[in-house]
Amino acid sequence: MAQRNDILAGSASSPAEAPARASRMRILYLVPLFVFAALALLFLVRLYAGDPSQVPSALIGRPVPAFTLEPLPGLSQAGQPVPGLSDADLKGRVTVVNVWASWCVPCRQEHPALAELAKNPAVRVVGINYKDNPENARRFLGSLGNPFAAIGIDPNGRAAIDWGVYGVPETFIVGPDGTIRYKHVGPLTPETLPAFREALRAAGR
Repeated sequence: MAQRNDILAGSASSPAEAPARASRMRILYLVPLFVFAALALLFLVRLYAGDPSQVPSALIGRPVPAFTLEPLPGLSQAGQPVPGLSDADLKGRVTVVNVWASWCVPCRQEHPALAELAKNPAVRVVGINYKDNPENARRFLGSLGNPFAAIGIDPNGRAAIDWGVYGVPETFIVGPDGTIRYKHVGPLTPETLPAFREALRAAGR
């Protein structure tokens, strides 16, 4: 019996080993936290690295997604209601599709660039109004002017998801054959307009 007690005593940890074991356990508990923090940091670096306007799109060179969007209610131009938008409308000529919202500050900043593009008779500028309040959208266009030949409302963002939109504003160039030729992420600015116009010329060839 004495021998058995000696064996049990020998197998038990000494009081001096207890702090070391507690320290090892704390480290094991912290490992998942360190891994999560490292992955989060990597995600943020990749997200904000580089020029967001250069984010590639898997839809480039592919037909526009099928969609049908209702018109912005109560909006008219030259005495005529501004029509809604569907994929069938994006064939036959070069089309600029701008995804915008009245609550989007960069959309307000880029509006003069869209108005300038709309002056080109070879190009049709249309809009997808993203998760917006119709009254606010009408007020936005009433204040800044309406460069859009057609506007489809996307109240739940479903169409924008199909287009691969990351956030507003985003602008696409669609060729006469209905394929997406170019995508610009962020507001159109005087600095980005030259490249955008070159993409428009390429889409019309």
